[in-house]
Amino acid sequence: MINLNEMGQLAYEASRTLARTASAKKNRVLAEIAKSLRTRQDEVLAANTLDMENGYQLGLPPLSLERLQLNGHILQELAANVERIAALPDPVGEIFEQGLQKNGLRTSKRRVPLGVVAMIYEARPTVTVDVATLCLKAGNATLLRGGNETKHSNAALGAIMQDALANADLPIYSVQIIDDPARALVKQLLQLDQYVDVLIPRGGASLQKFCRDHSKIPLILGGTGVCHLYVDQASDLEKVIPVVRNAKVQLPNGCNAIETLLLHRAAAPRVLPEVAVDLLKYGAELRVDEEAWRLLHIFGLVDEQIKLAQTSDFGTEFLALILAVRIVQDVYEAIEHITYYGTGHSDGILTNDAAVAEVFVQAVDSAAVFVNASTRFNDASHLGLEAEIALSNQKLHARGPITLRELTTYKWVIEGDGHVRL
Repeated sequence: MINLNEMGQLAYEASRTLARTASAKKNRVLAEIAKSLRTRQDEVLAANTLDMENGYQLGLPPLSLERLQLNGHILQELAANVERIAALPDPVGEIFEQGLQKNGLRTSKRRVPLGVVAMIYEARPTVTVDVATLCLKAGNATLLRGGNETKHSNAALGAIMQDALANADLPIYSVQIIDDPARALVKQLLQLDQYVDVLIPRGGASLQKFCRDHSKIPLILGGTGVCHLYVDQASDLEKVIPVVRNAKVQLPNGCNAIETLLLHRAAAPRVLPEVAVDLLKYGAELRVDEEAWRLLHIFGLVDEQIKLAQTSDFGTEFLALILAVRIVQDVYEAIEHITYYGTGHSDGILTNDAAVAEVFVQAVDSAAVFVNASTRFNDASHLGLEAEIALSNQKLHARGPITLRELTTYKWVIEGDGHVRL
């Protein structure tokens, strides 16, 4: 079994070097990583083939296999993304909120790296590069624990990044892969608070609960998205249908895809039949409450893909082409439903009534609240931000897309001239 305590100590020491590494040097490392992702493509794909073969033997579901598989196009995109990260402004050293106090003290905040960032994630080897390179740019060392199914791919990608660090005369332990699949190591990692500054679990609700229950390290939680879209009585059908379709169908397994559609009782007769017909064309399964069930039958909509919802369907992250549907009295009942069943990720309203929209925005406590737009826009690239490593639905320290700036903190700098406190 690997020595996590030693890995943590090495990461901590590396983080101290990275914190004072110049932007130009970090960018050269990123440029070499991008280059190697292209020139060492065969090496990475051979490793990924081993993981895919093991995945088939283990009977991984199609979605996991899809996330696991790499190809030339994906590696080219991954390399281009690393180059985009290199081109971003370096947040480290940014000085902001400067002030001059009455006693003559000059105060400011200066942005600094978090230190050591650990991440636990599953069958996505691309995450290994995304997280490591964003953290490098922000001056952080990383401890990365991917799933056992990504073992060979992560090892090959880790070697590329460590080689680039060595060539730049930076500590290779700035990026470390925990390649031992033993589950006991996860609990051990969660105890390394003397070395790890923050841990990001990127996975399902069970993983996040396990981390909450056992971690001595501050967590950035995100990714669990029981997202809702509420259709108000003051809404246009020609806008409702494409937005609902996009929010559910475009990427059903996305954490910002809706899992529940809420319909104002007055809007349901004109909206629900049209939405149902549209979603059924894409193979969606609808799990509807009793009132919606009766309404659909009145309109002659009987289909094996339309089922009566169970209580457990509300509050479930399906990550599939399954949509729960409930009819509510008004915006206030919709808000109560979201408050009870939601995960604080991405929730939206479709309405032409500005007052109702404002009630919704004020009351729904989610990382992103949408008015007349698909929840699928909760993504760094669509919010005018740079690359992200996860989406956080908590309130501290980061909320929404976790980008370069969220991978830093700040220190106060106070400058005086022999000042003493009286």
